[in-house]
Amino acid sequence: MASFSNLSDIDLEKQVASLSRELASLKKALARKGSAYYEDGRDTASDYYDDLAERVRQGLPVLKKHARRVERSAREHPATAAAVGAVALGLVALLLFGRR
Repeated sequence: MASFSNLSDIDLEKQVASLSRELASLKKALARKGSAYYEDGRDTASDYYDDLAERVRQGLPVLKKHARRVERSAREHPATAAAVGAVALGLVALLLFGRR
């Protein structure tokens, strides 16, 4: 009976060692794939950022022009600008507190 116990212990030790080697191999493979996915994701994000930055750069002059118009209109009609601001703040407050 003792020899059977020793055989099963040795067999289990071999299986554990084999599984440990397989696990180490899987970890290395996963690390390589994870690194590749990380690089791809980083490159894609960089491309999207560059594209977005270019679009913002192109649209910035038009945005500045419209902002100047709004500013000029607000200076010419301060009461209207205050009313529009109050309505906008009210809508934001309604959206924030209305969901609770």
